[in-house]
Amino acid sequence: MPLFISYVSYSNAGIKGMVDKPIDRTSVIGALVEKAGGKLQGAFMTTGQHDAVLVTEFPDGSDAIAIGMAAAASGAVSKVETVRAWKMGEFKSIAEKAAKLASSYVPPGK
Repeated sequence: MPLFISYVSYSNAGIKGMVDKPIDRTSVIGALVEKAGGKLQGAFMTTGQHDAVLVTEFPDGSDAIAIGMAAAASGAVSKVETVRAWKMGEFKSIAEKAAKLASSYVPPGK
């Protein structure tokens, strides 16, 4: 199944909820991912630009986007950015396709 990485930023209300009731939210997140038809590969709290990073597998990217929207609709999440990820070996075939197409591309202004 395709891999997706979601970068999550919590709202002030979300942070307050974590402080008021500190728990490991991995099982909560995993249950949501499974309900949407996916599998949680990892959930990490982070420092820096984002508060959390999720690595998930879904058969369809729309499911990965839907869980982010559901979390944001709660008011606890202020921003979710989800990207498709490929393992290095998988990406090789994409690069090979690009190599075949590169000579056919006409850049702007040419």
